[in-house]
Order: sequence, then C-alpha cells, then structure tokens
Amino acid sequence: MSDLIDNTVNFIREYFETKDVIPLHVPRFLGNEKEYVANTIDSTFVSSVGAYVDQFEDKIVELTETRRGVAVVNGTSALQVALRLTGVEDGDEVLTQALTFVATANAIRYNGADPVFLDVDRDTMGLSPKAVKQFLDEFAEIREDGCYNKQTGNRIAACVPMHTFGFPVHLDELESVCKEWNIPIVEDAAESLGSLYKRKPTGSFGEFGIFSFNGNKIVTAGGGGAIVTDKIEAGQHAKHLTTTAKKPHDYEYYHDELGYNYRMPNLNAALICAQLEQLDRFIENKRALAGKYSDFFEKEGVIFRTENTDTKANYWLMCVELEDRKQRDLFLEKTNEKGIMTRPIWQLMYRLPMYEDCFRDDQTHAEYLEDRIVNIPSSVYVK
Repeated sequence: MSDLIDNTVNFIREYFETKDVIPLHVPRFLGNEKEYVANTIDSTFVSSVGAYVDQFEDKIVELTETRRGVAVVNGTSALQVALRLTGVEDGDEVLTQALTFVATANAIRYNGADPVFLDVDRDTMGLSPKAVKQFLDEFAEIREDGCYNKQTGNRIAACVPMHTFGFPVHLDELESVCKEWNIPIVEDAAESLGSLYKRKPTGSFGEFGIFSFNGNKIVTAGGGGAIVTDKIEAGQHAKHLTTTAKKPHDYEYYHDELGYNYRMPNLNAALICAQLEQLDRFIENKRALAGKYSDFFEKEGVIFRTENTDTKANYWLMCVELEDRKQRDLFLEKTNEKGIMTRPIWQLMYRLPMYEDCFRDDQTHAEYLEDRIVNIPSSVYVK
C-alpha cells in the first residue's frame, strides 16, 4: 500500500508540475473572464438584468439541445424550482439515490416531499433503473391522478437521478421504467455538463434538467445554476418563479404567486459565458488526464473509474476504487498528509440525521462504493 501511495503522489506531482499542495479541483480562467466581468461593471448592470444573463440562457440551450434555459443562483435552487414545476408538493415522495451530494435530497425536502433512497448501479455510481423497477413493482400502484406508494399512501411525484462525477446513469432503462409508472424524471445534472448519453447531452432527457456552476465545477460562475427544458411554457414559468413571481409593469410591484429571489446576477453570467467558451477545451484536457490516470492505475493494479460504452463523460471529478474501507482510509490519510488533496465519496444520505428515517432499499451497491471510492486531483491543467 505504501508503494501505491508514494507512486500516486509522485505521478500527480509530476503531472501538475508542483511541490505545493495540489487541490482536488480548482477553476481555470484562461479566456475572456476578466474582459466580460469588466464589461458588466462598466455597464452598471451587475444584478439580475443584463445582456450576459440572456446570452448565457441562449448558450445553455444550445449546449444541452433543449428549448428553454433559465439562469439561477445555484444548482440547488434550480432543482428545487424544477421539482415544484414538475408538481412535487407537501407529502409527496421522490425517488432518488442516497449516494449523492446533500443538495439533491435537500431540494426535494424544500418542496415538502420525502426522498426515497434507492440503490445505484456499480458501473455508473448513479440511480439504478433495476432498483427503481424493483421498488415500484413491490410498493407502487397507478391511480387516476398518478402513481402512489401503496404502503404509505403518498404520491410518488418524481424521480431524480444524479449523474455522479459526470458519469451518465442508464437513462434509456430509467426512462422506460418511469414511463410505465407515469413518473416524471428531473435530471440532477449538476456535475455532468458536457457529458453525453448515446450522443445526447445529459440534462435533456427528463421533464427538466438542472446544472450547477459552483466554483468547483467544470466551468464556474462563482456560484450559479441553470434549469433546462423542452417545455417552453414551463421554462417561462421557471423564469417567473425565480424572479420573485413579479408581473411585468412599468412601475407597479405585483407578485401573483409565491416566488423566489433566485435569478442569476449579470456579473456571474458574464463569468460563465466566458467559461462556456472553453468548455470543449476543458473536457478535452480532463479526458486526456483521465487517460493518463487510467494507464497509471492499471499498472498499479487499482481500478480507475471510466465511462461506459455509449457515453462520453466530462470526467469532472476522477476517482479510484480501492479494495475496502481500510485501504480507502489509509489512502486518504497518507495522500493528504503529503499535500495531495483526495476526498471520499459522500456519506450516504440516510446516515445524516435529517434523512435517517427516510425509506431506503438494501443499498448494496451504494454501500460498496461508499467504502471504496476516492476522488483524486482532477483540475484542468495547461502546461
């Protein structure tokens, strides 16, 4: 194990060409970021109205091959609003995965619904269509107004798969299962901008898709998020809700429903517009690093997680699969001691106090991965 750790540290230091601490993932500003942000400051339109907000919405629609995009302050708010527009209400249930960042579950709970935690697939680390089907076959029934959990009596209002680290879930199978049970899909594509499933962008498969542009994502607005959809009217409603549900008027203030102050500021939109100009370059760079990691860890006898056939991953965060929890913890401890930032995959959501009472299935694959997956430095690096 000590040889693996030393060899990994040396490999990463040689690639990133530094003896300093090497972060897990940092933003790269290599293009027009300063120019666009300065333009925004000069225009004085730094808040939620401005040319860059409109430009960003057009660009995210183009990238995701959808019909309407809405710029919001972060990925969590995007998911919260998308779920509301899907019809998720108090007392509903939403099918999702326990192996995810906490924002996925939080956005469900913000709508008054309860997450139902189902297992993931080992190969994608994302929501398993087989686990969804097994749960629905056992617990669900179709009624006139939707799909219901026979055991709890609650409506199953949506399904939220999350594309872990940019690796697409098995979307065809998941769509087939959810269609059979009349359950809409909302894709948590926060980590997968630029990833493709059968040549189609993630985020474009469900009723809605959402993205995050947090500082650690493949491209960043500092903060920022987006909702995308093929439903024009639903997209317009999303914009209305995220702009405090204010009705247009020359001077009067009138809000016709409960809305949110979630609109992305023009200052952030300027930054993300410049970042999106480099998305293809960033993905190419990261995929090249993934290739080098793959070759290196194969020689070390360690599994480096790679994309499935018929998908193209953005390799946002790259990861290795170690033998067990003991090896995982030793790898984490020693690499961090040596200045290489590594991190474990998230704790499963039902281990957190606010979600410990939620339904979960056996979680066989999720617990297996929780014990073994470690993220390694994944930044874009231009030599």
